[in-house]
Amino acid sequence: MRKTIIAGNWKMNHLGADAKETIQGLVAKVPQDVKPEVIIAPVFPYLPMAVEMTKGMPIHVAAQNMHWEEKGAFTGEVSGAMVASTGAKYVILGHSERRQYYHETSEILKEKVALAFENGLTPIFCIGEGLEERENGTYFDVVKKQVEDALFHLSADDFKKIILAYEPVWAIGTG
Repeated sequence: MRKTIIAGNWKMNHLGADAKETIQGLVAKVPQDVKPEVIIAPVFPYLPMAVEMTKGMPIHVAAQNMHWEEKGAFTGEVSGAMVASTGAKYVILGHSERRQYYHETSEILKEKVALAFENGLTPIFCIGEGLEERENGTYFDVVKKQVEDALFHLSADDFKKIILAYEPVWAIGTG
């Protein structure tokens, strides 16, 4: 059964005071009995603050990414264990920007999903097509391939633990 989720990816925005103010505003406005699940994804340094400020609220915290290895010489990266240690329960994987700018492949995303599960995190797995694919009618094939190549190895039980986030690349940032 589908459930409604409202998730906000902050991308690389908000410094500490701004992040705190945004979270305070959200906490003040989201009712305890809110029906859609609310998830925020601040930048990594503010994950612990976001978890603390939303404790007891129907607002959950996600990391914007994590590495496909648990540890090692990966300067600037964050492991699944590090994400979990902040108290965040979700992690965004496969975002179009990560696929485009960091050349994340289905093989890399398979590893990330596996490590997310190992660390008790729920993957928010992003799928979506570009404008050219939308206009030429191949969008369904693109999205189907993204899901098949990265997730079809999972058991039915594991597949149920993933949130599929359809975000067509051509619609990002269009309001």
